[in-house]
Amino acid sequence: MTDSTTIETNLQKEAVLEALLFVAPAPVTIPQLAAGSDLTSEQVMKGLKKLIERYNNSGGLMLQEHRGKYQLTTKPNLGGLIEKFLGLQATSRLSKAALETLAIVAYKQPVTRPQLDDIRGVNSDGVIKSLLSKGLIEEMGRADGPGRPIIYCSTADFLQYFGLNSLTELPPFEMDDETADEIREKVFKD
Repeated sequence: MTDSTTIETNLQKEAVLEALLFVAPAPVTIPQLAAGSDLTSEQVMKGLKKLIERYNNSGGLMLQEHRGKYQLTTKPNLGGLIEKFLGLQATSRLSKAALETLAIVAYKQPVTRPQLDDIRGVNSDGVIKSLLSKGLIEEMGRADGPGRPIIYCSTADFLQYFGLNSLTELPPFEMDDETADEIREKVFKD
């Protein structure tokens, strides 16, 4: 096989993965992509890395990874234009309590409501219900402790809301005042 044939074959593999990601109704795993494309898991992983690289360098799309599942999404900086084009109202803002709770879930997940209440110092029932209804957190199961409290974690929608590709892109837990101010400006635009 010549180099040009190998390059063409690799581009075809990426095109197949891209097409599957485009039509997937929800985030998909590497084994699902392998089964749907007749590629090995290793070939899928290499293809996904190439797609991530391509999307990072150009275009209006990005490949989002969350807990081993991949989804093709639009880049967050285009959200306003897309909302305008589709005639959607601006994304609803989160309250300070919701942002605080969401930050705790993002950094401490998996976490239970009693743990959230302990960290926040107030009851988090209402905020949790709001975040669940917005799809920003989800129930993972139940803890084995007393009362078997529900365990919460963030969702792929959480990543989309904040324009992240994966949880590894969260800012460091400890940060200087300047970085904290920059993040506050981005989150509290009003």
